[in-house]
Amino acid sequence: MNGADTAWIIVATALVLFMTLPGLALFYGGLVRARNVLSVFMHCYAIACLMSVLWLAFGYSIAFGDGGAYWGGLGKMFLMGVGTDDLAGTLPEVLFFAFQMTFAIITPALIVGAYVERVGFGFVLLFSGLWMLLCYAPVVHWVWGGGFLSDGGIFGDTGVRDFAGGIVVHETAGIAALLIAVFLGPRKNHVTPPHNPGYVMIGAAMLWVGWFGFNGGSQLAADGGAAMALTVTHISAATASLTWALWEKIKFGKASLVGMVTGTIAGLASITPASGFVGPVEALIIGGIAGILCQEAVTVIRNMLKIDDTLDVFAVHGVGGIFGTIMIAAFGAGSWAAQLGSLAIVGVFTVVVTVVLIFIVKMITPLRVDDETENSGLDIMVHGERAYDHAS
Repeated sequence: MNGADTAWIIVATALVLFMTLPGLALFYGGLVRARNVLSVFMHCYAIACLMSVLWLAFGYSIAFGDGGAYWGGLGKMFLMGVGTDDLAGTLPEVLFFAFQMTFAIITPALIVGAYVERVGFGFVLLFSGLWMLLCYAPVVHWVWGGGFLSDGGIFGDTGVRDFAGGIVVHETAGIAALLIAVFLGPRKNHVTPPHNPGYVMIGAAMLWVGWFGFNGGSQLAADGGAAMALTVTHISAATASLTWALWEKIKFGKASLVGMVTGTIAGLASITPASGFVGPVEALIIGGIAGILCQEAVTVIRNMLKIDDTLDVFAVHGVGGIFGTIMIAAFGAGSWAAQLGSLAIVGVFTVVVTVVLIFIVKMITPLRVDDETENSGLDIMVHGERAYDHAS
């Protein structure tokens, strides 16, 4: 065991949990109407709790067990056989478990942005739990757990390069979000502005800080690689924020706060897969393009395809993560076959599993709330609470 590595990953684990609680909750909560803000907090919080228990029970074993090329088996259910002295590389394995658990929390939590203001709470919990175990955990095994997409797998010696989750986290969550948005249909009232842009900025800032643990921690060591990952993460975020705001100014005459901080998230998602393989100049390029690319993706999905992916999960996370994954090959840090092939394989797998789960789960618990609940707001109707005395 290496003390410095262990200390850094303990900190990184806390940082990645901080991304969901409260970062993502505030970011998403500020973007919805006042009558639905608590439901968004509830979704993020409940998902964090449920995924933690499921990751302990089965998720970690499926992802990082000693199974075959396709799944890790159930040999490490409930951390059986893992004690304080067992190592994963230079880290205590129980710490590696905890670090990866925070990724299993944020990935289904990202999907929340697609179905806010109209989804059934039971559906959120049942779908998220099954999706994490049957979609996310197997993909983790394929890419990070020594499965068939990694080095020595179907792409030969050079497997897919995904440093911190462009494919594993952002592509899977983005695709699932888009599909749920399609099945769910649009909100009754989908022209309302964010009720609290201040929350959005605070949440985005927390996500930015937490992302240092997400990408820097994925080095699984306290060394120059972690420092470079952290630095390029920051540069990409900063650049994408500027290009998003500039593009908004050119197109609409005003640069908005919500726009700028959404650019931040686009830059962060885009650098995630590449953060261990590129330098600061490449990060400038990735971030610079991401701010415009993801903004245009928002326009395409909202206006051309007419899909109410309410908080633009696919346009920002899906498109960003896919773009960053491709840029690894473009900058010569990975093979085109492995990068594009893995995007395709994981993409198809995610579509199939997500669609099947949507059909199964909605037979058990309603996918969408009734009109009265949607009009009155999920906070008071589903959870019996109000965020503000005069809910708008």
